[in-house]
Amino acid sequence: MKVVIVGASHGGHQSALELLDKYEGADVTIYEKGDFISFLSCGMQLFLEDKVTDVDDVRNFRPEDIEKRGGKVKAQHEVLTFDATKKEVTVKNLATDDVFVDTYDKLILSSGVTPAALPVVGTELENVFFMRGRAWALKIKEKLENKDVKNVVVIGSGYIGVEAAEVFAEAGKKVTIIDMIDDVLGNYLDKELTDILAPVFEKNGVALELGAKITGLTGDTAVTGVETSNGTIAADLVIVAAGVTPNTAWLKGLVDLEERGQIKVDDYLRTSAKDVYAVGDAILPLNLASQTHTPVALASTARREARYVVRNIENNVPTEKFRGVLGTSALTVFGYKFAMTGLNNFSAARSDVKIAGHFFKDTLRPTFVKNDGNTDIFVKLNFDETTHKILGGQVMSTYDVTAQINTLALAITAGMTLEELAEADFFFQPGLDRQWSMLNLAAQAALGETKF
Repeated sequence: MKVVIVGASHGGHQSALELLDKYEGADVTIYEKGDFISFLSCGMQLFLEDKVTDVDDVRNFRPEDIEKRGGKVKAQHEVLTFDATKKEVTVKNLATDDVFVDTYDKLILSSGVTPAALPVVGTELENVFFMRGRAWALKIKEKLENKDVKNVVVIGSGYIGVEAAEVFAEAGKKVTIIDMIDDVLGNYLDKELTDILAPVFEKNGVALELGAKITGLTGDTAVTGVETSNGTIAADLVIVAAGVTPNTAWLKGLVDLEERGQIKVDDYLRTSAKDVYAVGDAILPLNLASQTHTPVALASTARREARYVVRNIENNVPTEKFRGVLGTSALTVFGYKFAMTGLNNFSAARSDVKIAGHFFKDTLRPTFVKNDGNTDIFVKLNFDETTHKILGGQVMSTYDVTAQINTLALAITAGMTLEELAEADFFFQPGLDRQWSMLNLAAQAALGETKF
């Protein structure tokens, strides 16, 4: 079996690993447009904070990791098009400009996404950066250490924007986050939690300019400010983290695309072209909680999809549908650690799913344990109001309780209800937890039971 993989990031890497492990003698080639294999952008904050061994170590894999298994990895090779009838891909070597044709039995598209550009004037100015990829990481690192950079504006209050804001604030810069939404991290966390975090940003030197529309960037050659519906904010550096765009323009006419450019796939992650599959950020996977197809730009999601595709790649009629994902994720923000899974208020509304929710606050350990280390914990459970089936949740504390979200993700996957979670069997040790675990207590509170 000869397989061509387009894109060397998470989905492409996992596809190659699975193919080479499961199919003896498989001929596997990864074509990657970029010149570096394969920078892990979600590790950029750690690099900027000098918490990694080296910038070249912040990667999914090195080419030799695949090559020693018998695969081939071709950096600076752009797949221009493919012919599903002839089963051929046309590839350009960007280092030499040579164009050649390769053949395949199966084709896996893992073309990913790029940062979305702002539809305003001034984006071509100097010192307007994106928080993605090795090249941008090096540029941002230089500006982080540049004393002339005093005012930093971050456009976007999602994970990437928040990471950038924290890095520059800790470096002593004056930082402002701008977003059209009303709550920082509001696409990931419900208001009970964003209300807790908002003053934490302000306390740590990050101004929040929310509910604001950007109208343009100012400056002659380099950026000097960001114009918004609320006024102009001074900026020596602008980090754009305002969403992503799928890398699928080259696929128009080759496979069916969604309205916003994502690759359309069926229940088996097959595209409209025979023997052509798609995984990763450029598709809309099934959300287990909502049973709708929604964008999920996560490495973990891409890898789950790749495992599924390779497991079924030889079957003309797959015996199992792709089960779906929950978009489980986590982040640290100025000492607070939070995680989320499934549906929150934003994603439920986007998917037209009605949910009920309950916010729970308590201490990590029993009340007789001294306050030193016995931190507050916050849990938000979202569920079906009629059946009490759990559909989503969030956990947060200054203590690391993020692993609790994995338990909640399993509960959602298993179709558990509040009643079942309320008495699920978890450990108790007063130096570590409560007699009823935090998830037990949160479910009991959502059911209106007497607080233990």
